[in-house]
Amino acid sequence: QLQAFGGGLVHAGASLTLSCAASGRTSSYWAMSWFRQAPGKEREFVARIGTSNSSSTVYGDSVLGRFTISRDSAKNTMYLQMFSLKPEDTAVYYCAANQRGNPTRRSNWMYWGQGTLVTVSS
Repeated sequence: QLQAFGGGLVHAGASLTLSCAASGRTSSYWAMSWFRQAPGKEREFVARIGTSNSSSTVYGDSVLGRFTISRDSAKNTMYLQMFSLKPEDTAVYYCAANQRGNPTRRSNWMYWGQGTLVTVSS
C-alpha cells in the first residue's frame, strides 16, 4: 500500500516536499517513482529511484534540475523535493512502486498511491 501526502497551494518559485509512505515487507526491494497528471492531460513521468540497495535516479526532462527524489529505507518513505515551482507543475502527484520495464511508462508500475494535489499559482 502506498500513501502520498504533502501537496498544497504555493506561489511560483516556492518549494514543496511530497512524501510517499509504503507498507509491506517487500517495499524496500521495489523501485519507486513519482508521476503527475495535470487536468486534461496524460499522466506524466516525473522521477524514479532504485531499490534501497541501489538508489539510482532518473528524472523527466521537465523537472530535471529542479526536483530531487530520495528515499528513507528505515521509514519506508520516498520523497520528492520540488524547487523553483512553476504554474505548469500544477497537477495531482502520484507515487508508484514495483517497476517492470521502462520506468517512464505508467503501465510498468504495479502499485499506486492515491495522489496528492499540488497547485502553483503565478
